[in-house]
Amino acid sequence: MKNYYSFVGSDVGSWSVTDQNTIIGSPLERVQRIEVVNAPLNNLVERGIWALQGFTSNVRYANRNEIIKLQSVQEGLNRKESVCAALIPIKKNAAWWSMSQDERRAIFEEQSHHTEIGLGYLPEIARQLHHSRDLGEPFDFITWFEFAPEHTELFNNLLEKLRATKEWQFVEREIDIRLAR
Repeated sequence: MKNYYSFVGSDVGSWSVTDQNTIIGSPLERVQRIEVVNAPLNNLVERGIWALQGFTSNVRYANRNEIIKLQSVQEGLNRKESVCAALIPIKKNAAWWSMSQDERRAIFEEQSHHTEIGLGYLPEIARQLHHSRDLGEPFDFITWFEFAPEHTELFNNLLEKLRATKEWQFVEREIDIRLAR
């Protein structure tokens, strides 16, 4: 079952934008705040300066053993100490999407070790992936991370490792938006 989320960038919202960097591709307009709403965009009256939407879904690239490992150490979102967050929308290029699911899986896991890298940062970094490609959105994925302030450097290390993998050679647009509550 799909669970829809909208990320609305404007001058109001429960998360304050502390930094907004375009890693690759065209930027999003700068905003002061972001509101996360558990609803699709077509249900929203206020869409701010920009709004992105995605849905949570089944895990698409991890196998059963990887899912079990993730579930055994990952903690949920909205922990009281997690007053820092990152919203990172990502778009992969046409070469990525022209590959079959098993070819993408081989790059994602066997070559880039995405899940293995992520496991090294749990439970300190909580995360949720939102799928957007199937909705015709400008990004394929919207990644949401939450962590305590003392884990900011740990989070930066996670991003550095992931961005150095073969998988990131297929990213054509990525925005890194840092937030605080």
